[in-house]
Amino acid sequence: MATLTAAFGTSHSIMLTSRKEDWQYGFKAVDPRNPHYFDREGNHRTYEELLAVAPSDSEEMVTPELMAGRFDAADAAMNQLRERIANAKLDVLLVAGDDQTELFKMTNMPAIAIYYGETIRNAKREDLSEEDSWYRHARAQRQEPDEDVHYPVDSELAEWLIRSLSDKEFDIAALSGLDEDQFEGHAFSFPHRRYLSHARLPVVPIMVNTFDPPNQPTAKRCVALGRALRELIKEYPKDLKVGIMASGGLSHFVVDEEFDHQLIEAFRNSDLDFLASIDPRRLKAGSSEIRNWIVVAAASTDLQLDWAEYVPGYRTPALTGTGLCFASWKPTS
Repeated sequence: MATLTAAFGTSHSIMLTSRKEDWQYGFKAVDPRNPHYFDREGNHRTYEELLAVAPSDSEEMVTPELMAGRFDAADAAMNQLRERIANAKLDVLLVAGDDQTELFKMTNMPAIAIYYGETIRNAKREDLSEEDSWYRHARAQRQEPDEDVHYPVDSELAEWLIRSLSDKEFDIAALSGLDEDQFEGHAFSFPHRRYLSHARLPVVPIMVNTFDPPNQPTAKRCVALGRALRELIKEYPKDLKVGIMASGGLSHFVVDEEFDHQLIEAFRNSDLDFLASIDPRRLKAGSSEIRNWIVVAAASTDLQLDWAEYVPGYRTPALTGTGLCFASWKPTS
């Protein structure tokens, strides 16, 4: 029988493929143009509106020295997470992430999808020059340096999960492969490049539409999905050590440290009632990716959160940025 033996969570922000000097000097130039800012009540805000209500000392929160320290802290956390994944010695890793109009388009955007092809392709990165923006260089780091890479997928488990979840009345879109011009979205290419490039660990990509209205799953539905995955892993007849990873989050593009720490405590305490009750107004724009963590937390109630690193990734005096989080769960005994 299969056993869920480990769980993980990682942010996948563009910050995490950027250089230290980008953190120190690049973000301030681009953030004022971001159209995806929302306050805690889910109201759309402009950068100027956020800056107007920021603390008077907010400029001191994004000095080059502090930004460099956050870069180092995030890099150290990612290195530790890579080590923890390797030490888990898994047979397969389920990855819950969002597809932001990468494989899907708004003409056809499923709420939940599972990929069950034999492999999933990550493309060779495009050629760039020194004159290209830091953002294009950072985005390219999610792709392969030399040639396309076809990462292994546990297609048998993936197909079995599609059928079994459908039997449990989840409406699952099924992807058997990619078109020639398609490659995996950043929620999956980032973990492959940053954490799994050293191993040929098969994955099962689970795509949750966190970002694009109008059909995002509710927090309660994400809890239900996680619970169903936990039970189905136990029922799978093959003897496998299974892991599951959340890709994305936490709060962004406005950092909400208080909310992020509430989430981490809920993960630590397996407080599914809290997670299921999260107001969808708190899950807009980048914060929508918290849904992926809810799926993993609900799947991992037989495990315990044994490590979590949080970096409040402020980028500007308006306190825009990303609540960067890295975490792992292990067996309780």
